[in-house]
Amino acid sequence: MTATDARRAVEAVWRIESARLIAGLARLVRDVGLAEELAQDALVTALEKWPETGIPRNPGAWLMTAAKNRAVDLARRDQNYRRKLEQIGRDTEHDHAPDAGAGVGDIDDDLLRLVFTACHPVLSTEAQVALTLRMLGGLTTDEIARAFLVAEATIAQRIVRAKKTLAKAGVPFEVPAEDERDARLAAVLGVIYLIFNEGYSATAGQDLMRPALCADALRLARVLAGLMPREPEVHGLVALLEIQASRAKSRVGPGGEPVLLLEQDRARWDQLLIRRGLAALKKAESLGGMGRPYTLQASIAACHANARTPEDTNWLRIAGLYEALALVAPSPIIELNHAVAIGMAFGPAVGLELLDELRDEPTLREYHLLPSTRGDLLAKLGRTEEARAEFERAAQLTRNERERALLLSRIAAD
Repeated sequence: MTATDARRAVEAVWRIESARLIAGLARLVRDVGLAEELAQDALVTALEKWPETGIPRNPGAWLMTAAKNRAVDLARRDQNYRRKLEQIGRDTEHDHAPDAGAGVGDIDDDLLRLVFTACHPVLSTEAQVALTLRMLGGLTTDEIARAFLVAEATIAQRIVRAKKTLAKAGVPFEVPAEDERDARLAAVLGVIYLIFNEGYSATAGQDLMRPALCADALRLARVLAGLMPREPEVHGLVALLEIQASRAKSRVGPGGEPVLLLEQDRARWDQLLIRRGLAALKKAESLGGMGRPYTLQASIAACHANARTPEDTNWLRIAGLYEALALVAPSPIIELNHAVAIGMAFGPAVGLELLDELRDEPTLREYHLLPSTRGDLLAKLGRTEEARAEFERAAQLTRNERERALLLSRIAAD
């Protein structure tokens, strides 16, 4: 095996195994930052050894053993780690064979601990996102930086600060107790949803979508569903992301331009993802998630997925679902979407009346979708000049070049 072949193999194994590796090490050393350092050391060892020995039968277990051995070496050098040395030594005694590995239950428990640690409330949302993509997604700092259009140094600093914050706060590497799990789970789901949304509709830049982020978020959601199979909102989130992802290929035209939902070629919607999403939605509902936020959003997405043509869309049901969603997760953006659904169900004049109630909402003043939605309703009512003014304002507010081009084209067309 050449060094290039070994590097490719290590990179592929790292993307697959890094989360489990870091999670397992964090359980032993009780420090997420140190766990990642040990995992990185194991990666370097693999790059040195695998060109000579070939890829082991169980690469993940090989990396775990190498990392544990490195942990023992570090512990021997520091008397403060004597207790950890004894603990790690006992765990390592049976793991020196390169292909030895932990049981499935241990791996699942460790991953679940890592999920909740990466999304601990002591961290800011930006830090939670960066740490989740790094620890659970296996992304490099460069990949995360490119995905969110920020400097690599900024992402690196966020990750370093996040690990220091966790250590300083003495955050335990554990799944929270039941009485605080719901609140913490909401943060975990929110981080995954935020990652997906940034990929599905990029905040800024030249591209409408960043498919790799969508794929990472969907993978994280699926992993979480496997780790927490009895949590309805986990399945609700999976359902929502599966169905949303099914439309990805039809959302962008040949030149990279956005294609609006009602103008998309539904033959290009991924039916496998839709079936998976509908199955996850059914699972969420069977577990009692019917009236919960992600399950309600997945139900809305299912209404679109089940409509063979735009005219078949059950806008009355969608409006009702948004109304229910506003009760359990009140938000100006949900109210905006509710107004759109009402406009589709009962006519643009009714939708515009609801939308105008949101014009003074502080959180929507710089949100480009408010004027763009208002412009669309005004255009349908034949109020062309007012519509153009709204599209122009929306074009000024958006930071995404593809969306800006679409809005400018609406101005010219109307």
